[in-house]
Amino acid sequence: MALATPLFFTSSVRAENPQDLEKLLSTGECMNCNLKGANLSGAHLIGADLRGSKLQGANLVGANLEGADLTGANLAGANLTSAYVTNVNLKQTNLNGVNFTRATIHDSNVYKASMNDLNLTDAEIFNTGIGVGGEDADVPDWD
Repeated sequence: MALATPLFFTSSVRAENPQDLEKLLSTGECMNCNLKGANLSGAHLIGADLRGSKLQGANLVGANLEGADLTGANLAGANLTSAYVTNVNLKQTNLNGVNFTRATIHDSNVYKASMNDLNLTDAEIFNTGIGVGGEDADVPDWD
């Protein structure tokens, strides 16, 4: 009996560099890849290694990024509406202009991430150093 379930699924994908997109979807790893504008809507990127990757303007609507490593990635202007962002490493990541509308963001590392102009409308944020207004929070790094 086959117990394996596909790790990644998406109905329609495209990216600036199709080879990088194929690498991500087939291996779950794509460090320093060019995925600018990639359509990863609904993708299951659980545990994906995307360290240093370029994801500017990517469509990650409804994507599951649980346990993914996006350390040093650039997600400027990406759409993460209704995305599942739990236990994600976003250390030193560019999150400027990211749309997190209705996203679930739990237990994620945002140490030294750039977070200007976030859309957090109806986002659920727990145990993650993202807040609205006031002084910058003292965001700890993961050990």
